[in-house]
Amino acid sequence: MRKILPLFALLTFLRSSAQDSTMNSLLKGMEPASGSGKPAVKIFDSEKLINANTTELIGKGKMDFRVIHNFYDIGGKSGGSKSFFGLDNAADIKIGFEIGLGKKLDAIIARAKGAENYQNIYSRVSRIFEFGLKYKLMEQRKDDPSHPVSVLLFGNMAVATASLPNINPVFQDSAESYFQKGSDRISNAYQLIIARKFGEVSVQVSGSLVHRNRVTPGDQHSIAALGAAFRVPLSNKISLIVDYFHPFHNAASKALFKNPNSGFHPVWEFHDPLGIGFEFKTSGHVFHMNFTNATEILENRMLPRTVTSWGKGQFRWGFTVARTFSLWREKE
Repeated sequence: MRKILPLFALLTFLRSSAQDSTMNSLLKGMEPASGSGKPAVKIFDSEKLINANTTELIGKGKMDFRVIHNFYDIGGKSGGSKSFFGLDNAADIKIGFEIGLGKKLDAIIARAKGAENYQNIYSRVSRIFEFGLKYKLMEQRKDDPSHPVSVLLFGNMAVATASLPNINPVFQDSAESYFQKGSDRISNAYQLIIARKFGEVSVQVSGSLVHRNRVTPGDQHSIAALGAAFRVPLSNKISLIVDYFHPFHNAASKALFKNPNSGFHPVWEFHDPLGIGFEFKTSGHVFHMNFTNATEILENRMLPRTVTSWGKGQFRWGFTVARTFSLWREKE
């Protein structure tokens, strides 16, 4: 785990498993609907809610172009009228593409700014490339008890590209952003997502694991999290969307960042990322208006590094704009 984690081994495993007759028999009931006579259920209208991925895929031969933007705190010490309630600056921005390589497989390539201004010099990791895969194991089918839910695997590799900060040599070993080798720049996130639509209401749960190759000494390299999300239509065009994650920080990590003598300014206290927003469906694209206490967008940073609180006014307005294009058509 200390070296580059083989993200694309996930794809290799899934491909090889599909060729194995024994595995095929085990996974036969987990194949997405195809000629079964039972239509697939579209649980969500987008591939991402606020902070959470969904079980939806783009579709073979299609490409989704997505822009996600998080502003600064609306309230608290950094918010208020002096920063126009956070709208004067961008905390994090992600611009990316999701491409449908097959009926069950999407590839992701994106670039994130990273919330460097929210982190002190010891832990700033910004300017990040993301490479990811989404693979659907099962698809909910209408009136089909054998396919009651949709199940999706997500995995990514995030590579920090920021130059080394100018840090006193005494503190270089403690600086999370002072990369000593290439693999120090890499982190990985893995998610298993299960979703179901009940009438018009869509719900999902997810398990996540984030591994960072380089962390501040005393912090944890790997962190697990549980998540939940739901979508409730308010009209034909507008829906309420909510997602939530609970990362499992260990006691040593919590104590490290809360200790005023450890050199972290300000002292950090971890909080669970909570997003509340509205989804607007228009002709050709989906628009999300988001409010969340998470500053960073990528799971690799959002899960281990949410240190702002709704209770202190440290939440921000953000938006997501997604537009889908056709790249190629399948031959008849």
